[in-house]
Amino acid sequence: MQPGNHSQLPVFILLGLSEKPEIQSVLFGLFLSLYLVTVFGNLLIILAIITDSHLHTPMYLFLSNLSLSDICFISTTIPKMLLNIQTQSKAITYAGCITQMYFFTVFGLLDNLLLTVMAYDRFVAICHPLHYTVIMNLWLCAQLLLLTWLISILGALPESLTMSWLSFCPIVEIQHYFCELPEVLKLACSDTFINNVVLHLVTGVLGFFPLTGILLSYSRIVCSVLRISTTGGKYKAFSTCGSHLLVVSLFYGTCLGVYLSSTWTHDSQTGAFASVLYTVVTPMLNPFIYSLRNRDMKRALRKLLCNTLSPQ
Repeated sequence: MQPGNHSQLPVFILLGLSEKPEIQSVLFGLFLSLYLVTVFGNLLIILAIITDSHLHTPMYLFLSNLSLSDICFISTTIPKMLLNIQTQSKAITYAGCITQMYFFTVFGLLDNLLLTVMAYDRFVAICHPLHYTVIMNLWLCAQLLLLTWLISILGALPESLTMSWLSFCPIVEIQHYFCELPEVLKLACSDTFINNVVLHLVTGVLGFFPLTGILLSYSRIVCSVLRISTTGGKYKAFSTCGSHLLVVSLFYGTCLGVYLSSTWTHDSQTGAFASVLYTVVTPMLNPFIYSLRNRDMKRALRKLLCNTLSPQ
């Protein structure tokens, strides 16, 4: 194929996880179920926090935003995948592909930054418990949330804007179920040096600093907990951040797994399957982690379900 010029916008073909017709219905049923569980689970978390006044604290305010971000994150990819399977059409427009990449990056960055803010919240709660309500006041929480959303929205722009500089063939086949930026860059017909520099710069800055913040927060938490004399006191302190630590491990663990799989193998099909870990599995498991390990959340969820199911 000859490179397409800018007068004719390319059409992207999402080949999906498999091109075998006999397993398309299985993939549709599986990913529809995973999507509904993710959306329903995260919506329950949000509703439980809104309706229970005992959960109107900074930690649960950040958690509700994380649940909203997870819903949006999975909704940037899976509905389009399900539509393609149902309609047996794998095409996505040039504008649709760039839009999908932009919002996928926005909510991926937002998840990362919210986990960092939540780590700081746990640091203040454990290391400065007497000053927690003074430090984590409503004004600071609002500023932190506004900052995370703003950085995510602006941080995703460079990668998407530089995509418009590239030339593609009239029809581009992507061995993936969504427009993942690294995969799309491989298929460009023009030089992608600037795009790769922007990609690594944004990923480095908005990945390194949040991760550093999380590690610093937990290093201070561990030092503070180790100074507690009683075993019960140590357990109680660690239990307040156990759920968050599991979610952080899951988020960075799956991202690292996808990165290593793409480094070790150049097979795009393997990379597509690996991407399921952080695009689907992580958002789906977050509500279960917070609801099963958190006594206050379990109580709020029971109260919400009882009020919803009980006859008026």
